[in-house]
Amino acid sequence: MAVRHQLIHAAPRQVWAVLADGSRYSDWVVGTSDSRVARGLWPELGSALEYTVRIGPWTASGATVVRRVNAPDELELEVDGGPVGTARVAIEIRPWGEESLVIVDEHPLRGIGGALHNAALDALIQLRHRDMLRRLANVVEESAGAGEHERVS
Repeated sequence: MAVRHQLIHAAPRQVWAVLADGSRYSDWVVGTSDSRVARGLWPELGSALEYTVRIGPWTASGATVVRRVNAPDELELEVDGGPVGTARVAIEIRPWGEESLVIVDEHPLRGIGGALHNAALDALIQLRHRDMLRRLANVVEESAGAGEHERVS
């Protein structure tokens, strides 16, 4: 089970604002170089983003579909990684005083990733989550800081 959490120094509504902006997906999701809305109004149920992954000279595309949403507290996604299969990624935002505790829970769902799921794979997912949550915190905190600056000015 790959569950990780991150304290983000911003209000839950500020975290949700970043998650709900499909154009910011590649800002916080590790490995993606760009993203675009493919279907629906992100992050409504059934809406989808397409994203691009670049590794050296190679590029690949994937899609992420909203499978469950309880705005502004929970977002569950099915991320299609092509030949490795899909994964369920659940993101929960909890108020923590004036800040936010963000919890990510990811499990391979379909394809080879689901068939070969084990503790070693969970360890790799944990490493990716550590970076992803750090990136999400940076994006949210920078956005929150800019918003506060605009209100003060």
